[in-house]
Amino acid sequence: MNGQAKPRRGRFVLFALLIAVMIGVLAALGTWQLERLAWKEGLIATLDTKLSAKATDLPPRERWAQLDAGAEEFRRVAFPAEFLIGEEALVYSSGSALRPDAIGPGYWVFSPARLTGGSLVVVNRGFVPDGKQNPDTRREGQRSGVTNIVGVMRWPEQRGQFTPKDEPEKNLWFDRDPASMAEAKHWGTIAPFYVDMEAPPANGGLPKVGPLKASLPNNHLQYAVTWYGLAAVTLIAALFFWHSRRRGSV
Repeated sequence: MNGQAKPRRGRFVLFALLIAVMIGVLAALGTWQLERLAWKEGLIATLDTKLSAKATDLPPRERWAQLDAGAEEFRRVAFPAEFLIGEEALVYSSGSALRPDAIGPGYWVFSPARLTGGSLVVVNRGFVPDGKQNPDTRREGQRSGVTNIVGVMRWPEQRGQFTPKDEPEKNLWFDRDPASMAEAKHWGTIAPFYVDMEAPPANGGLPKVGPLKASLPNNHLQYAVTWYGLAAVTLIAALFFWHSRRRGSV
């Protein structure tokens, strides 16, 4: 009997260890999702506060190099500027979590705007659907003279590993990188940030401007419940399995 009990006890210890590891991993994933939930809710609350704030003056040129992107991003600003005629770069978009009204596929129209004093700020003038990337198809929306721009300060995107290579020769970019646009199109020195324009609307409606909204996906609670549920199911299944094996060995 003792000879049989030792292997059985060893199998039980190995089985229990395996189940404990599985449950620990599943529970850890659930806890991680709860942490992500708290982070996402904080991010949405911060965005809501910034995007509903009153627009302030654009920071002066002498402060641009010292701006903290983490603190200044999504700050609403208002300023007069004049767009450079005929200058624009297109950024492909399949949709935006911050502009639910801009349904892709389509393009963001980026143009340099000259401030009083001569400095240049690149402005995302809004969204155009596929088929309207040629400025000749939306001539009504071309701006001349000084425009009182209202928008949100943004910083260039970090290029993802799978982001396609930009095609400046086709006036096409795949991430929002004004510095690359300025270099390819010889715009000269620009601000380290760009502005997502929300007003005024263009004549004819294109490019389509609009306010940013913090409509970010937030499914972390659902994911947490799923992981915790799998941990509970694993524990229950393991107990039933072991109990049935013990009964069968009696």
